[in-house]
Amino acid sequence: MRTRILPVAGALAAGSALLLAGCSGGADAASSDDDVIRFATLPLAEDPNAETPIDEITALLEEETGMTVEVTDVPNYSAVIEAVRAGHEDIGIMSAFPSALAVNTGEVDSLVAWPGLDEPVSSCLVLDESPLTSLEDITADTTIAFADPNSSSGYYMPTYMLNEVGLQADEGDFQELMSGGHDRSFLALQEGQADVACTSTIFTAMAGQGNPMFPFEEGETRSIGDSIDMPISMSVLGSQHMSDAKRDALVEAIPKVFSDENRDALGMYMDGMPEGVEPIVEPTQQDFQGVVDIAEVAGVDISDLG
Repeated sequence: MRTRILPVAGALAAGSALLLAGCSGGADAASSDDDVIRFATLPLAEDPNAETPIDEITALLEEETGMTVEVTDVPNYSAVIEAVRAGHEDIGIMSAFPSALAVNTGEVDSLVAWPGLDEPVSSCLVLDESPLTSLEDITADTTIAFADPNSSSGYYMPTYMLNEVGLQADEGDFQELMSGGHDRSFLALQEGQADVACTSTIFTAMAGQGNPMFPFEEGETRSIGDSIDMPISMSVLGSQHMSDAKRDALVEAIPKVFSDENRDALGMYMDGMPEGVEPIVEPTQQDFQGVVDIAEVAGVDISDLG
């Protein structure tokens, strides 16, 4: 039986602030029901018509594990980390930087991670009629939209890219807008609230498809800069409060569920997982070290958050 739980209230989001400050208090472990997998998810878009393949993920996880899956929508990356850390949820899917942050607290494990590809993961987009032609054209009056302060492709990688050409928000080199999501960054660009939207390269291929995640036709936007590649692309975080039996079942099932054969069924949830790449089962902190090094450029010393 599949159960979908209503979105978590603000308590989780408030609690996540403690994690990001490097502080973590005691928390009650999750219920001892070993036949239920609690899965914290993020909404992919604000548009209610956007297709989020939760039912497909749930069905595949249940088939592979023989357990019931309960899905809880949480508001942001930080809330996913805190929910898993505290044992309120068993697993959550995260991009590289929030995964590295969580793993380096020593209170959250990465069950499975996917290496990145040797290609850019982020791009800074402008409207086609924009006078900006490169990152060097950005000035103190330029407003750049980022998805979330814990987003890999929507903040950390673009921040690293901008820093490489000498641009830093805290030095007043540009105005920073945290939109709250990739789709919101595009809306800010579309409506003139931002001059640049820095986001994942996966979205530009959606141009002209009527996808609510990328509301532009082909030729309406162009890139003024692409990031470097990333050593880790995605990770499934696991709670340290769950039983060994549940953990073992998930470690075995996750690579089967999030596999190339299920790519079409899982849609957006597979876009961040490179095709044809074998996942890393139970990765170590060292596997995330390259991510930590890039994060330091963005002003976050992940290694000190343990």
